[in-house]
Amino acid sequence: MSKIVATGKTIEEAVDRGLTELGVHRDRVTVVVLEQPSRGFLGLIGAKGAKVELTLIPEAAPASAASAPSLPQQSARESKQEAAGGVPRQDSGQPVEEAYQEAVRFIVDVAKSMGLEVEAEIIHTKESTILQISGPDLGLLIGRRGQTLDALQYLANIVANRYSDSFIRLVLDAENFRERRKKTLEELADRLAGRVIRTRKEVVLEPMSPQERKIIHSRLQDHRQVNTLSKGEEPNRRVVITLK
Repeated sequence: MSKIVATGKTIEEAVDRGLTELGVHRDRVTVVVLEQPSRGFLGLIGAKGAKVELTLIPEAAPASAASAPSLPQQSARESKQEAAGGVPRQDSGQPVEEAYQEAVRFIVDVAKSMGLEVEAEIIHTKESTILQISGPDLGLLIGRRGQTLDALQYLANIVANRYSDSFIRLVLDAENFRERRKKTLEELADRLAGRVIRTRKEVVLEPMSPQERKIIHSRLQDHRQVNTLSKGEEPNRRVVITLK
């Protein structure tokens, strides 16, 4: 089997399912997004999921690797960077920076329609690619607990992937909201873990995005007295903190 089509609620979930079916890592396939998941402007999820096509990359013959050692090594390194959300991958020698620029234009246009004048800078880090928004009165773009920012991030990713042959992922941030929100959630996790220990009763948190649930899980994964798990379906999936 060299090519399969996989589905999921999100592109990431569809890709993961395809990789599991093929039994390979991300750097062994190329991904083409066939259908974007159906979702409304402010995060309203529809019934239509994502569909992706995964094509297995043939392994290079030993002789070819010996005659041109640098090329396979570089491709593997770039694929790993892409899987980690770092420097954007290049296919057939063509950079995907234009895809990020399209996402920037989209964010600036949306902000302008809301009466805001903003700028968006592309920042490539080892962990991710960030679109950092700057400008006055960004609270409207961030929204309650970052819900509007999350919705815009979702749409910006759709725009970027329309201009890229390979799947790319970006993080939308404004006024360093992501880092501030992370600290808030970590403090919440510590406080609720203490409550579970005192009362010996589990605590169910409010519905959170996958990114925010990950922060809670990561904060408490090495805790000696509590466990965490997620239950429910998106967009109402919640973290549960229980005693070990």
